[in-house]
Amino acid sequence: MGQCYAKTIPTGDNDNDTLPVTTIAASSNQNQPPQPSSTPLHVPNPGSATLSRPSINSPWASPYPAVGTSPYPHSVSPSPARATPRRKFFRRPFPPPSPAKHIKASLVKRFGYLSPKQGTIHEEIRSGDGDAAGGGGTAGEESEGQQLDKSFGYNMNFGAKYELGNEVGRGHFGHTCSAKGKKGELKDQVLAVKIISKAKMTTAISIEDVRREVKLLKALSGHKHLVKFFDACEDANNVYIVMELCEGGELLDRILSRGGRYSEEDAKLIVVQILSIAAFCHLQGVVHRDLKPENFLFTTRSEDADMKLIDFGLSDFVKPDERLNDIVGSAYYVAPEVLHRSYSLEADMWSIGVITYILLCGSRPFWSRTESGIFRAVLRADPNFEDLPWPSVSREAKDFVKRLLNKDYRKRMTSVQALTHPWLRKDSLSIPLDILVFKLVKSYLHATPFKRAALKALAKALTEDELVYLRAQFRLLEPSKDGRVSLVNFKMALERNATDAMKESRVPEILKAMESLSYRSMDFEEFSAAAISTHQLEALEGWKQIASNAFDHFEREGNRIISVEELWRELNILPSTQLNLNIRDWIRNSDGKLSLLGYTKFLHGVTLRSSHIRHS
Repeated sequence: MGQCYAKTIPTGDNDNDTLPVTTIAASSNQNQPPQPSSTPLHVPNPGSATLSRPSINSPWASPYPAVGTSPYPHSVSPSPARATPRRKFFRRPFPPPSPAKHIKASLVKRFGYLSPKQGTIHEEIRSGDGDAAGGGGTAGEESEGQQLDKSFGYNMNFGAKYELGNEVGRGHFGHTCSAKGKKGELKDQVLAVKIISKAKMTTAISIEDVRREVKLLKALSGHKHLVKFFDACEDANNVYIVMELCEGGELLDRILSRGGRYSEEDAKLIVVQILSIAAFCHLQGVVHRDLKPENFLFTTRSEDADMKLIDFGLSDFVKPDERLNDIVGSAYYVAPEVLHRSYSLEADMWSIGVITYILLCGSRPFWSRTESGIFRAVLRADPNFEDLPWPSVSREAKDFVKRLLNKDYRKRMTSVQALTHPWLRKDSLSIPLDILVFKLVKSYLHATPFKRAALKALAKALTEDELVYLRAQFRLLEPSKDGRVSLVNFKMALERNATDAMKESRVPEILKAMESLSYRSMDFEEFSAAAISTHQLEALEGWKQIASNAFDHFEREGNRIISVEELWRELNILPSTQLNLNIRDWIRNSDGKLSLLGYTKFLHGVTLRSSHIRHS
């Protein structure tokens, strides 16, 4: 859906002062290529307006090939390492990237026909800047004569309860107005009402997108840094989403008003708020998928005003072991794995890394004048940490950003881990529960004794920085007097933080895979072994030393003679010639035990890409 709020609409039509704000979206259908769309953001001054004005005159060509899963053409050469202009880019007038035309027309023009297998295009483009409520002529438009059920079951008495005021923002398929409550608890309270036209809901998917946005806002509302949801109404023409009115403007405006960047101390205040709401959403099994400065609003104009996350139009529920595959979001903030059509909660962390980079230096880490260039940079380029002001930025801040902008999502920090990073760490900072802990403990409980021994050795070599996070998570489980936790502790911790969104994403089902903890318990030492991620540790500068120290513990306490055949079984793979040769290198000829190389490889396991065949 479009943004919940926006600034005053400009009266001028000057195209000279534009900053490209590119939004991409794609069908979840693997056989269809993702389609980009974009709109320019007018920024003649910090208090200027946002207005979506897609052009229909510019040529548009998708950066993706027509066939295959790669999100960029094979003929494209790698982008240079420094794909980012210097910090004053916010003030430069750049032409916007080529805008999207109607998706259906583009597909017909590109392929010449619609796939016989599809018959008709059932998926529609979804854009973070335009409303996901759909629009006339988009892909997925229902055939003539087919009626869509546009009854949402919301209250039908909007006019009796609220008085609409002036329009404060407009997207492609909806607009936002100020309003005032007429009666009840909201009487005389100033509100914001997002109005979505039913006439523009032309597909079943567009209708479901509206339902999901309301469901998410209703389920998650209550967090300090999430816009408050009050009501959802409808009539024959529109759906009305009633929320709190945030009058302090966008985060982007404040970045611009500061000349493009924040001091480290001020940036920390912003990043902590962003991480706090991300951690809350992720624990509930919700991925936002469009985190960017335009989607964070301040409650008032005060410098110390709280910040609120808005616009859940692209958000979705994600099950604990599920990977999403539809490409949605804003191009400058999109994670590499989203372009590869396989992602989960980690994609939001990449976006937070991009926001932090911008806060600290005033530039985007990945930049180009075209969508294809942006995607190449995201996939292939490294952020620039050499130019000003990075030499004067603290080592901790740079490490923080680098650990979020890791192209391997498995090595990226979670929102909770980021809150315990040395750059942000404070005794007064509240650390929330991390859903990753539940996932890792579940895997540990299903591991073999040999794998558990390897992990226990690794836990003994952990740095103090890693133990800070683990101790915080262990305390949140409220261990018993003897310092142990069982399944009851994990269950109660989830229940204390549960919302209706958690039920929708089926997060509690993860407890079913932890049933063995019903009959035993863990002390902190074993919990540490269960709740660490080898991939995340590998991203640390001191990983080699940690691995070496861990291997010393493993040699003394867990390493034993193991055959190649047993190693196959430990890794849950079927024998193959290539793997056979590789795995033999993991075992020492002298005594038949794992070498240091074998130990680190064993901790990582064998992925589907390398094994190809796995037991079901």
